Amino acid sequence: MRYAELALAAALSVGGARALVRSLRERFEAKDLVDQLLYAMYVTGRVGVWFGFAGLFVIVASIRSEGRALIDEFRGYRWYFMVPIALAALQFLGGQLLARRSPR
Repeated sequence: MRYAELALAAALSVGGARALVRSLRERFEAKDLVDQLLYAMYVTGRVGVWFGFAGLFVIVASIRSEGRALIDEFRGYRWYFMVPIALAALQFLGGQLLARRSPR
C-alpha cells in the first residue's frame, strides 16, 4: 500500500516539475510590475498545488500505522490540508486579477 502512495507522489511531482518548466519557457511580456507580480502569483499557485498534493501522499506513505491508528496518527498533519487549498486560492486569485486588468 505504501508503494501506491509513493508512486502517486512521484507522478504528482513530475507534474509539478513539468508545470514549472513549461511556465519558465513561456514569455510573459508585461511592462507593468503589477502584471508581472500577478503572473508570478498565478504560476506559484499552479506549480505549488502539484507539489502540495505530492507532499500529502508522502505524509500518508510515511505513517506506518494502518486502519484507525492511521487516522489517529494523521491528525497531527491536519494543518497540511491548508497548503494545497491556499495554493489553489493563490492560483485562482492571481488568474482572476490578471484577467481583469485593463491593458494600458
